[in-house]
Amino acid sequence: MSLDLRIPMGLLFSFMGVIMTAFGWATHENADLYAKSLGIDVNLWWGVVMLAFGQIMFHLGRRGQNRARQAAQADKTVYNPSIRRGH
Repeated sequence: MSLDLRIPMGLLFSFMGVIMTAFGWATHENADLYAKSLGIDVNLWWGVVMLAFGQIMFHLGRRGQNRARQAAQADKTVYNPSIRRGH
């Protein structure tokens, strides 16, 4: 069975989202750091967005793998050459 690309992509975005969220949370009191972004904690908010996107991709990939696995099992039960039918 091949690996669904959404799983490693989801893990990567989740990992980067956790890092950015943690950095944004740790530095949200530093007004000088966010002066260029009009005082908005960009690292915190984009970290949350990346974390949510990563989790969505990961869960969609897992669901796709489960569906592919179930379809493969259904195909095995529909046609089994070891079972002789008919004559």
